[in-house]
Amino acid sequence: MVVKEEVEVIKEVEKEVIQTVEVVKEVEVEKIVEVEAPDVPKGELIVSVSTFPNSIYMPNAAERNASNVANQIWEGLTWVNDDGEVVPALAESWEISEDGTEYTFKLREGVLFHDGTPFTAKDVVASWEAGKDPSNAYAYNAEKAKAVEVIDDYTVKMTTEAPDPLFLRSTLSKDWAMIPAAYYEEVGLEGIEKNPVGTGPFKLIEWVKGDRIALEAFEDYWDEGLPKVAKLTFRPIPEEATRIAAVQTGEIHIANRLPADEAQRLLGVENVKVVRYPSDRVYYISFNNLTSGIGTPIEDKLVRQAFNYAIDREAIIDALFNGYADLSTGYITPGNLGYDASIEPYPYDPDKAKELLAEAGYPDGFEIGMACPTGAYTNFEQVCEAVGGYLNDVGITFEGGEIQFMESGQYWDLEANKELPPLFGDSWSTTDGEAYNRLQGALGADASYAAWNTAELQDYIDRIGSTVDDVERGKLYSELHKIMYDDPPFVYLYEPNTFEAINTAVQNYKPRAAEDYFLKEVFIAGAE
Repeated sequence: MVVKEEVEVIKEVEKEVIQTVEVVKEVEVEKIVEVEAPDVPKGELIVSVSTFPNSIYMPNAAERNASNVANQIWEGLTWVNDDGEVVPALAESWEISEDGTEYTFKLREGVLFHDGTPFTAKDVVASWEAGKDPSNAYAYNAEKAKAVEVIDDYTVKMTTEAPDPLFLRSTLSKDWAMIPAAYYEEVGLEGIEKNPVGTGPFKLIEWVKGDRIALEAFEDYWDEGLPKVAKLTFRPIPEEATRIAAVQTGEIHIANRLPADEAQRLLGVENVKVVRYPSDRVYYISFNNLTSGIGTPIEDKLVRQAFNYAIDREAIIDALFNGYADLSTGYITPGNLGYDASIEPYPYDPDKAKELLAEAGYPDGFEIGMACPTGAYTNFEQVCEAVGGYLNDVGITFEGGEIQFMESGQYWDLEANKELPPLFGDSWSTTDGEAYNRLQGALGADASYAAWNTAELQDYIDRIGSTVDDVERGKLYSELHKIMYDDPPFVYLYEPNTFEAINTAVQNYKPRAAEDYFLKEVFIAGAE
């Protein structure tokens, strides 16, 4: 049949260049539409991830690829649905005290773990204790509860130090992983890491490091009628070209994190559909004032401003992303609570950068270490190389003569241990519609992946984290946005559109702005 092939836009983005590619041409293509979902799980869904997950235990999952695998295995007491609403998950209901520091949860009865153990209140306590173990990269998420008490088998009370506006929306929906207490007592965290046992729609059957993570439908899953596929396989494929080839040949069903130009070339390819969605993700170069950057020029505000003026980010976006990204003005993005639209991105002004460096006492520039991960994000190695070139132009050179590139798993281990050089590239997304977790994770004094912290920033983070009123919290975000622009803890790069390619047999696939997947409702048309 003749159809009009389009880039499927998950959310409209106002940018003229994007409008020109939404309808490209008429092509012959097989489309499978309005297919009824199977009554029982059928077929295998194969999804690429662009890195090798360091862990699939949620409190240790370093970035979105790892947590996307973990999302299918683990569940929290609450869940945020596709409309952004906090809804019941393993907790059927809850009550909150007037002062906002006590939560009483009524747990869902009849829920089983993958090993057949019934889910009860004691498992919530064990999950909290396991999550706050200091060996976890995200232990601070569990520490947001100062006490977790069993009231009866299906009632739990949690207490926080202060009101926490994101406790239900973020901490309990995705940051904790509910584990069986008896299993944890038997195998400890090391055993949980090797063989995770959750309540989620899929359970682990095989993890071949560097090759695949295979899950199968949990036949006793509490949410009746789900999941829809019998097997779910994640394949780590760092090379973009390999992901693109694999989706064209049918080796995989979903190819993530594709360059815009390559995604456009897939328009009209038989049995392939391209989807695009705006990503609530900030890419940046971090300054490190916690370890390796102490005593270096980056401690000077003028130097950090100079970095932001030195880089032609618009040219990078045009060259590497075909214009499908927006210049970042900070860690608070346009879709976030408290975003200040009056703040303009740093312009490309190398002369201004040199003036600031000279004013700071570095008229001839200086040498410093810089690192970036490989295979983690679309075109990010090239982005880092371009950034390096612009910095060289204003006299900033690198120790050893070049940027250190390293495999992403090793990279994030070093980042968590604060062992990266004074400059390093990364990105941070959020699934909450506001920037608190991004700020806390990258700037919080006790956060594993933080590289920069000051008393002023910490004060704002603390106040935002304890302000329940949305209007007041929005004002704090706006104030912090201005402060972080004037005294930047990062080189702010860009916020991209995300492109993916999916097999047209894939039904009911709904990626979100943070590139997070919940695949229990996805099915394969025609699967046996």
